[in-house]
Amino acid sequence: MILPDAEATEAAGRALAANLRSGDVIALSGNLGAGKTCFARGVLFGLGLEGEAPSPSFALVIPYAPPAVRLPVWHVDLYRLESADHAEELGLDDALSDSALLIEWPERLGDRLWPEALKIRLDDAANGARRLTVSIPPSWEARCPFR
Repeated sequence: MILPDAEATEAAGRALAANLRSGDVIALSGNLGAGKTCFARGVLFGLGLEGEAPSPSFALVIPYAPPAVRLPVWHVDLYRLESADHAEELGLDDALSDSALLIEWPERLGDRLWPEALKIRLDDAANGARRLTVSIPPSWEARCPFR
């Protein structure tokens, strides 16, 4: 799927938010500047967030909870994660009991990424557009708005 601009990237995130449930993992991959944070913001706005949605680049994790959003969600940026072993300290497994995870740079988890994660890759395309590629696990087959 080609997303022509940042607005379309955010809109794609909003479309996904309608089908997001607690326990879901959205894995957002792509180069620096590919639109991962823009997509994640769209998900957060689609969940009802009205305020700012800063990038968690330095904090690593920014949790959001009702009533600001319709379900608890953690926005995670693993770019600065030193090793996959350090991911355990973030408490992501525990968060999945009642929250969804939006994870930027999931490849930093190594082989620890959950098998049921919806994998979304954003790549540069021509004229500032983005190419969205999705790997859909069985738990998302009926819910994923991207085909």
